Amino acid sequence: MFIKGLLKTLNRSLTWRIRCAYRTDIACGSSGVRQAGASFSTTSGGNDRPISRYPIPDRTTLDTDIQETMSEVEEKSGFLPNVFKALAHRPAEFRAFFQYYDAIMNREEGSLTKAEKEMIVVATSSANSCLYCVVAHGALHRIYSKKPILADQVAVNWKCSDLNDREKAILRFAVDVGSSKPITEEHFDDLAKHGLNREDAWDIGAVSAFFALSNRMAHVIDMRPNDEFYLMGRIKREKP
Repeated sequence: MFIKGLLKTLNRSLTWRIRCAYRTDIACGSSGVRQAGASFSTTSGGNDRPISRYPIPDRTTLDTDIQETMSEVEEKSGFLPNVFKALAHRPAEFRAFFQYYDAIMNREEGSLTKAEKEMIVVATSSANSCLYCVVAHGALHRIYSKKPILADQVAVNWKCSDLNDREKAILRFAVDVGSSKPITEEHFDDLAKHGLNREDAWDIGAVSAFFALSNRMAHVIDMRPNDEFYLMGRIKREKP
């Protein structure tokens, strides 16, 4: 199943309300909650800016498996992230993208936490000036880390943030991977000082490299985020 872990997070995040917040790609977009299976908006935010410079296909013309994925996400999160709409322009790439996303972001082996993986996405996407990924995954980082302020610090300048030494070692490695700098044994030695082995290094590299692709494609297609992401993980819902 595509992005199973992501669905779980989105579903849980609805209890954090205002639910204008995650599942799409970096909030500039989307109006409100829609019924699963309904036609979706192709513009972003109040300015009617398109969510992609490429055509958004009519949902009813898509293959059944893609429609089912969209409906599942929309039903559980209350909205459909724009990344699903935008990538549906290339169905084979849609499937490949979310399958690999699942493989690296929901991998249970290794010592990296979900918060650390989202931290990697935010920091490397910031280095690549990717609005969509910074906003969307900043929301996830807030949710997993339970530290709303920290996610904003990472997005602006992780070197000046309140991250601990292990987290900063992870980002030193990740940012160099994301910017295609040569990776040397010194990089692995730096990770080892903080209890991170070579399998952990692979995980860090995989997340950084995958989102380097995502960042660049977001720029190519001018993908806009949903508004929902901006408040997600910032305000807790009052318990009844």
